[in-house]
This record gives sequence, structure tokens and C-alpha cells, in this order.
Amino acid sequence: MELSVELVDVWAATIDDKAGGLAHVLNALRDAAADLQFVVARRTPESPGKGVVFVAPLQGEQEVRAATQVGFNVSPSLHSVRVMGMDQLGIIAQLSQILADGGINLRGVSAAVLGTQFIAYLAVDSLADAEKAMDLLQRA
Repeated sequence: MELSVELVDVWAATIDDKAGGLAHVLNALRDAAADLQFVVARRTPESPGKGVVFVAPLQGEQEVRAATQVGFNVSPSLHSVRVMGMDQLGIIAQLSQILADGGINLRGVSAAVLGTQFIAYLAVDSLADAEKAMDLLQRA
């Protein structure tokens, strides 16, 4: 199976859990010409009135400056591997089994299919796990 496998920085920011909270930070990134491939936002039940948004990638000084101005940081505890390839039945199950067989515990998965291609962001617990996951998936 031919896969593109990369370690990526996922940026996170706290947002207000109200109308426009997400739009505020995304507009700042758009204005800096950020071409995002990944956006996940959710409420944070442990912090009423707040939410969190995760984005990737941010590239270049202009995008990073805009992101930090609206509260984004690269989380030192969030390690993510982006995997892309041709979609096929059960591809995420297959990839997660490869990682499980290699002793990698996934802390989160976000995946989507567009046309004939899939993209998945696989979050793991450490940089060592991310590097091992990349090795396992590149050999798949």
C-alpha cells in the first residue's frame, strides 16, 4: 500500500463557547493566508463556556504570528502523524491494527475521504510513539 506519512504539528487554541468563537480564530488564520487541511473544534466540558480548536498545518512566519496572536500554540503533549493515500474499504481499521500490533496506543483519530483519497491524523502519546508509528506505516 502506498502511503504518504508525515509528522505534523497540530496547533491548539482555547476559544469561547459562543456564536463566533470559532470564526474569530479561523478568520485570523484566513487573513494570514493559512491553507488549513485539518480543523477540529469541540466544547470542553471541564471548562464551561470554553472550547478548543485544533488546526494543521501552519507554515511560515505570517501564519504562525497570526496564530499566536489569537492564542494558538503547538502542544508539547500532542504528537500527530498525518497519513494520506488511496481510499479502500477498512483502511483506518487496517492502519489502526498495524499500529496496535506494533504496540502503539492511539489517543485520537480524525479521518476523512474525499473522492478516491483518504487523509487521517493519528494522535499518539509521545514523539517516540509518533516516530515508531511513522516507521510502521511506511513499511505497510
